[in-house]
Amino acid sequence: MKDTANEIAAYALDALMKSGADKAACTASRSRKDEFNVEANEFSLLRTLFNDSLTLKVLKDQRKGVITVNKLDKDSVDGAVTDCLALTASASPDDAEDIAPLRENKHFDQRIGGADMGALFARSKEFVEQLRDEFPRIVLESMTSEFNGGQVAYVNSNGVAFTRDTEHYDFVSMFSAKDGEKSSSFNYYGSSVAALDKPFIDIGMQRTLLGEAVRSLDARMVEEKFVGKIIVTPACADMIWGTMLSCFLSDWAMIDGTSRWKDALNTRVADPKLTFRVAPLGPLMVSGERFTSDGFESRDFDFIRAGVLESFALSLYGANKTGKARAGNTAFGNIEVAAGDAPLADMIRGVDRGILLNRFSGASPGPSGDISGVAKNSFLIEKGRVTDALKETMVSFNLLDALGDIPAISRERCANGASVLPWCCLDGITISGK
Repeated sequence: MKDTANEIAAYALDALMKSGADKAACTASRSRKDEFNVEANEFSLLRTLFNDSLTLKVLKDQRKGVITVNKLDKDSVDGAVTDCLALTASASPDDAEDIAPLRENKHFDQRIGGADMGALFARSKEFVEQLRDEFPRIVLESMTSEFNGGQVAYVNSNGVAFTRDTEHYDFVSMFSAKDGEKSSSFNYYGSSVAALDKPFIDIGMQRTLLGEAVRSLDARMVEEKFVGKIIVTPACADMIWGTMLSCFLSDWAMIDGTSRWKDALNTRVADPKLTFRVAPLGPLMVSGERFTSDGFESRDFDFIRAGVLESFALSLYGANKTGKARAGNTAFGNIEVAAGDAPLADMIRGVDRGILLNRFSGASPGPSGDISGVAKNSFLIEKGRVTDALKETMVSFNLLDALGDIPAISRERCANGASVLPWCCLDGITISGK
């Protein structure tokens, strides 16, 4: 058994078709991770991890079988082929199931020349030392700095064949502030980079969040309930952009018919200031997707352009099931929101009373778009100034209503290698002490 991802995927596909599949698709990946770990401000571990994966999809009489295994020796692959075909016997026929058609096969090379573990250690050590010097009250609860490299291959019985070689560095820190008996809520930040030419502390919002953790040692509750504005920072992406994807644009929201936007294509669903897209090919995205999990070459595209809904986040299956167009990619972590025309300082000055929101903890919103939860690592804005750190402060609002009239989107944007996001101001937010 040869051992490249491409050879393994091709072997599995051949075995599936020889075993009686009508159609089949295989995705194989082989990756290596070299990482440093820090706990409680001290280096604790250097390790290398290997990860193999093979996902098989087979259609027989329009009945689907899917299986994933993490052993890629011949016996394991042969067993997965047998088990995948056996699953079709108990599946229900579904005319929406299919595999991608052949268009143009490609190899994508996103390698950066291999790992420089000496430089990675130096940057990691630098970060720990900078915390001790510049932020002595920060406790670095954990930090992982790593080099990731590997190959992914997709093949199917229509002749589609994609391969992708990737290499990049990742850095994640989890931290809090402590001063005697006082401590802040924990926070975290992660980034991906293609080169180690910049200190980790200067990437994205890392330095800002460290400073704000120290300021959060003296936090207070909001004393009364009021309706005001929030400025959602790039560190709090999931509350808005993740909710939009899962509740209003995704396969299952559309298939189940729960999305409030299901009949809104090519109509205005948000303020004209908003352009929201997925851009894995963008220059600020590190190792962005190049082909989708269902076998199409990825392309950048807009979900919302100038407030108008232009696309749903539909896979091939979701598109076939709903009769709507397939999305241009499935890299829904590579979100980009267009910059606005307001300097962040002016946005803050325009808030009479509200919150600078860095992190949000709450239940998953429902299809109505209602959001309710606790503002974490966040700050009160009063008369155009960021003032006190907050604790135990609730925010609640309807996302769709808030998106309809956005007061401002910042000129400034923050890139962390996986997303490019501005600060976004939303109005009509109910804010109260817990």
